[in-house]
Amino acid sequence: MKAFREYFKNNRFNITCGEAKEIVDTKIIGVLVQFTRDRRNLIPVLQKVQEAEGYLSAESITEISHFLDVSENDVYSVASFYAQFRFTRPGDHIIKVCLGTACHVRGGERILDNVERELDIQPGQTTSDYKFGLERVACFGCCALAPVMVVDQNVYSRVTPAKTKKILELYK
Repeated sequence: MKAFREYFKNNRFNITCGEAKEIVDTKIIGVLVQFTRDRRNLIPVLQKVQEAEGYLSAESITEISHFLDVSENDVYSVASFYAQFRFTRPGDHIIKVCLGTACHVRGGERILDNVERELDIQPGQTTSDYKFGLERVACFGCCALAPVMVVDQNVYSRVTPAKTKKILELYK
């Protein structure tokens, strides 16, 4: 990474993907070469890096800061302002449990409790093997199907505590 930083420090223009790969081969560089070294690109760069890595690692914050010639504090400050950015690695499978009014009335909390027990994590956490991440959601807009649980992009409707275990087994 040091060679990469030196290159961008001494060259104030974009480089090609081929040149970047000769310096160091990472997902971060693949993203950075798509942008000019302009501070106004900070949010789009953060979005693309997170899209490539799944989250914003400490290393990516450092590299973005060197690339855009801004402090790491500035990068972190902007990224932490927006809820869309994550600083911890997400699970391979993201489980979202709806706790909107209809889901709550029909047992959404019990579904969440069941998932928490099965995976031994709380909302906002990831299992130690990075297999699952758990999130609570205010509403999916599937009220007629309540309670709803979504794993990755798969929607499970009328979920019961018994169904929860079966659904999780599909992803283990």
